[in-house]
Amino acid sequence: MLRFFAKFKFLAIVLSILSVIIIFSIYSLLKPKEKLQVFQPDMVNAELVDTTIQYVRKYHRIADFKLVNQNGDTITQDFYKDKIYVADFFFTTCVTICPIMTDHMLKIQELIQNDSDVLLLSHSVIPEADSVPQLKKYAIEKGVNDSKWNLVTGDKKQIYELARKSYLATKTDGDGGPYDMIHTENFILVDKEKRIRGFYDGTNPEAIDDLVHDLKILKAEYQN
Repeated sequence: MLRFFAKFKFLAIVLSILSVIIIFSIYSLLKPKEKLQVFQPDMVNAELVDTTIQYVRKYHRIADFKLVNQNGDTITQDFYKDKIYVADFFFTTCVTICPIMTDHMLKIQELIQNDSDVLLLSHSVIPEADSVPQLKKYAIEKGVNDSKWNLVTGDKKQIYELARKSYLATKTDGDGGPYDMIHTENFILVDKEKRIRGFYDGTNPEAIDDLVHDLKILKAEYQN
């Protein structure tokens, strides 16, 4: 009896390995791949969407822009062409949610340091106070990597229109005038086609973990 089992031991091992491979292959084929949805204005909380685009169901893209970064360089959509990026809205003198958001952006910056596909973009919501020198000072203090992360200032009405009509990032209404003020904790994940693929609470560590997870899923879409 022992001789019998010894004779077929090798065959049994081979069959066991093949069984594991076959089961894993079937599981991989049957398990659906994770994929992020593309957000359209009509899918988002109506409070976050400007009434002029509230019922848009397809083709929503981040609008073209022209702003200035911490180095005085003009930043347009061309800088983010064929890139995935994370956008948010802040101001350098904020002492409430912005420091937390900046710390979380720094965490993302560290994770994407060597990833040529991913960039960051932070818009000042008080551009008249956040001059280029002020943004540069803030960038140096916080450890911003200029090649990965733009802190931008510029025309307030343009920035506020981007927040409300492109990034769908804020609940408040306004015209970008002197008394208009937005203050949002949202981080927005944007794909290479300038489409929104996710919203995240920039003050919540768990939401940042979700963002990092979704970033990997989005990158995998372009690799397959």
